[in-house]
Amino acid sequence: MTRISSILGSAALILSCTFASAQNSEIATSTGAPTPEVATSYTFTEVNYAGDVFTQLLGINNKGEIAGYHGSGMDAQHPNKGFTLTLPNTFVAENYPSSAQTQVIGINDAGSTSGFYVDSKNVTHGFYYVAGAFRPIDYPGTTFNQTLSWYNNNEGAGYSQDTLGNFHPYFWSKSTPFWSLLIPGAVSAQATNINNVGSVSGFYIDSASVNHGFLFYNGNFTRLTYPGSTFTQALGVNDSNEVVGTYTDTSNMTHGFTWKAGVWQSIDDPNGIGSTVVNGINNAGTLVGFWGNVGAGISHGFVAVP
Repeated sequence: MTRISSILGSAALILSCTFASAQNSEIATSTGAPTPEVATSYTFTEVNYAGDVFTQLLGINNKGEIAGYHGSGMDAQHPNKGFTLTLPNTFVAENYPSSAQTQVIGINDAGSTSGFYVDSKNVTHGFYYVAGAFRPIDYPGTTFNQTLSWYNNNEGAGYSQDTLGNFHPYFWSKSTPFWSLLIPGAVSAQATNINNVGSVSGFYIDSASVNHGFLFYNGNFTRLTYPGSTFTQALGVNDSNEVVGTYTDTSNMTHGFTWKAGVWQSIDDPNGIGSTVVNGINNAGTLVGFWGNVGAGISHGFVAVP
């Protein structure tokens, strides 16, 4: 079971309505300068769950608390197991009760989390964990959901998958459980993060099967395609609308990136050049992600501090 399927191959009244229709908003494309005039320097720290060769760090809050998981999920001996992490090395296991696998992905400033779990019938459900209690999040009529972000109002963003394998992004809250996000030109899409000012990051796949990132904020939709790349996914956004994610270059190498106000910066862990994914960012600009040979069941988490 994987978090980013395109890369790593990842009794109440229910309201279904449009949270934000990018179809009718201003559309811009950002493929500008690939690097800023003065690049941000980062100090990288490798993070590995003890006794496991597979660790991924997926989200970070403004207190520096981190969400992630260990275990490749490639076989029954290496299931995904969720955790939260307080640096330098205090891991707290967090797994949905009776689940076969769990990934913890989103974490807000109160330490409440979201993610997904796989049940005993191999069905994938989204979830949130607030005040010591787990609750599932499943879009009506679907059998595959992941809740990828959880922000300070205890509301989240994620996606469902239909019977054709296409993704459908949504925003979730207790007051109005499911609001759909419509992406122009998308055959399939995921909402990967929502920040505390209402911006949504994500990615979509177009009719030519090309992956593009996006940022939706204040009625404006920005298509994010890293310059010269063949594949771009936006995976996180902080309250300053600084976006992080991953792209693939023409040599089929994977790199992380940051993007803010049209300016891109490529990010590689020094130990994982060409295999780096940046999955989360907080308001201090601290990055979390992972690198490694994921297809072989090897992954190392990292924290990058500016």
